[in-house]
Amino acid sequence: MTKKLIPLPVSALAPEIAASHVATCMQNPYPEALPFIGQQRAQSALDFSLGMELPGYNVYVMGEAAHGRYTLVKDKLTAHSKDRPTPNEWLYVNNYDDHREPIALFMQAGQSKQLADDIDSFIDEVLDTFPAAFDNPGYQRKKKSIDREFTDTYDAAITAVEIAALEQSVALIEENGVVGFAPLVNGKQLSDSEFSALDEPLRIEFYEVIEKLEDALIEALIELPRWKRESSEKLRNLKKSTAELATKPLIKALEHKYATHIGVLRYLKDIREEIIDAVLEWLDDDENDENKEDFDRKGMLTDFFAPNILVEYKEGDAAPVVYEPNPTFGNIFGKIEYATSQGSLITSYRSIQPGALHRANGGYLIMDAEKVMANPQVWDGLKLSLKTHQIKNDLPYQDSSVGSSFTLRPQLIPLDVKIVLLGSRDLYYTIGEYDEEFAELFRVLADFDYYLPSSDKLQYQFITKVTEYCQQTLNCTVNEAAMARLLKFSYRQAEHHNKLSARFADVLELVAEASFYAKQDGQTVIDAHHIDEAIVGKQYRTGQISETMLSDIKEGQILIATEGHAVGKVNGLTVLHIGDTSFGTPARITATVYAGADGVIDVEREAELGKAIHSKGVMLLTGYLGNKYAQQFSLTLSANIAIEQSYGYIDGDSASLAELCALISAITNLPISQSIALTGSINQHGDVQSIGGVNEKIEGFFKLCKMRGLTGEQGVIIPKSNQVNLVLDDEVLDAVEKGRFNIYAVETVDQALSLLMDKDAGEMTAEGYPEGSINALALARLANIADIVNGDNDDEKDAE
Repeated sequence: MTKKLIPLPVSALAPEIAASHVATCMQNPYPEALPFIGQQRAQSALDFSLGMELPGYNVYVMGEAAHGRYTLVKDKLTAHSKDRPTPNEWLYVNNYDDHREPIALFMQAGQSKQLADDIDSFIDEVLDTFPAAFDNPGYQRKKKSIDREFTDTYDAAITAVEIAALEQSVALIEENGVVGFAPLVNGKQLSDSEFSALDEPLRIEFYEVIEKLEDALIEALIELPRWKRESSEKLRNLKKSTAELATKPLIKALEHKYATHIGVLRYLKDIREEIIDAVLEWLDDDENDENKEDFDRKGMLTDFFAPNILVEYKEGDAAPVVYEPNPTFGNIFGKIEYATSQGSLITSYRSIQPGALHRANGGYLIMDAEKVMANPQVWDGLKLSLKTHQIKNDLPYQDSSVGSSFTLRPQLIPLDVKIVLLGSRDLYYTIGEYDEEFAELFRVLADFDYYLPSSDKLQYQFITKVTEYCQQTLNCTVNEAAMARLLKFSYRQAEHHNKLSARFADVLELVAEASFYAKQDGQTVIDAHHIDEAIVGKQYRTGQISETMLSDIKEGQILIATEGHAVGKVNGLTVLHIGDTSFGTPARITATVYAGADGVIDVEREAELGKAIHSKGVMLLTGYLGNKYAQQFSLTLSANIAIEQSYGYIDGDSASLAELCALISAITNLPISQSIALTGSINQHGDVQSIGGVNEKIEGFFKLCKMRGLTGEQGVIIPKSNQVNLVLDDEVLDAVEKGRFNIYAVETVDQALSLLMDKDAGEMTAEGYPEGSINALALARLANIADIVNGDNDDEKDAE
């Protein structure tokens, strides 16, 4: 005879929280600093990774959101960064040999800004010096001497021709830079009309003389371009020597200041040579250059000579800890900005912008793995940078406005960084399967637990952390009753009597929402009813779908019975997850049995609404029936099982116990109590196995029963292994304590059948199942169907 089960006591339906322990913990806060609670495995992995300075020991932090991954990682890295030296600063300077390949320089903390200020002061001094230096009397005197030398040579050539012309009664005329000849008669220069009045032989004579003089003039001035060139060369050398003389002391002072930095000395040496040409081109106020005043001389010199600082630090700064929320290619590896000039894109070394790798170089970089993997180009570039220990910036940069190639090829910067990727469990195994290099580059796994063991110490830390959050962030306090309620909420999140949820962020969110209701009451102390108000408030905000479904049941649009008995019908329990909320709702499961050989048909699978796990659960029913009853005959039947009025996809095997009970009821024609709903999965031997969402499922059926009126006969059957997962609402606990609602825990199918049918299931003995028991009736009906289908009565028909 199957042992009759009694309902679970209230003490088994929720974990016990000692009020005295909560009070003691609140009165004596945890004596040590609490940057984080629990997750010892993950903390140990992070400590190991941070202690390993060898390449490849980057970290993949595996866990779901709201488990405190970022908080723990940030605290660990920040603490460890204080023990690391301040990284070098990096800057780019112009490469005057090839402007497309800027030169990278590193400096000690604080030196880059100092160098930039020194170069800026140098540019100001150059602007103050020029073009004023060209107004110096010594320069002007030398310039006039060069001009005079050219003029004297030119004048001597012209004078010689002029004397020869006068000897032949011809005058040399120079007007507006043009040299010509005019005939003389009696020392008087003739006009055109007067010359035309001369006798023809005389005119011809003058023509011949002037032609010879013009040839002589050409011969005399044939060296004029050389004279001009030599004069310009002398003037240019004068300007160069003047510029060099004026800038040399300025550069010398900088070279002396940075004498210990070879890279800066090379940079200053290049400036020494280039500044002279820049002065002659941009700062020479030649009276013939009309547009010089239109130039931004300071801006031009700055863009040509000033360094471009990528990252800078102060002396004594900790190593950087950088979180990049949007890991695009440009945000990780840096980018080059472009400007438009006359329809063309232009850029320079001053337009190079740093990326997250530049800012985190010498420290730590945190990124979300899913966002990194969303762009294969970023992932490939990151792997290449980690393998070569250089910040790669010469990979194709997809920018529709620029094209697929860089206009600059900056010198690569050495990379020394520890990468921390935050990602899910599924993504970690997926990357490892498809990318062989992943295991070489990310050798450390920091695995975050879903749950935390509920020890007194952990509760102590939990209480202290919540208290600190309320005081420091919410400017309020929490009393003992509210703290106990928060602990229960965490147990409920974990669905376990002995484990707290690792989603501590949900606890902080709840207490923050509870502070809103406390402030509405004009209080600074959060009480237990404020916590309840926050929970109810969120359920109300997200509970429209659950209320609609409950209303449909109430109106009879969805058929769910909570009283009486029925054959082949049972109330199953389901849980729906929508967004960040979940709720339980009952579902009617029906079964029909008739003579045939089709086997047990899953209507949901046939309609392509049942997914793999649900279909597996239904398939196990055939194995159970065959093992339980069909040892002496062939199991032959036709049966249909359906979850009524379900029009969405169904997955999970938590309905297999209910489906089996409905099937046994249809086989035996024994009615099932509709006051009891049940959930649980089974195996082929009839053992009831645990399921998920047990609290939501119980409360979903309880709400329906409460809406129709609690009778004391209503209740829920759950797997006994789920008893440790019960953290039920106080309203349900109150109803159970008063005997108005019952919760049963079963280990076998027979126990569930006995409760539902109020009849002994029957245990197998040498003589078989007890007569009249559920199993005996099921065995007889299945044997009868097998006889009908297989034709075992043919001999009797022949006799007739």
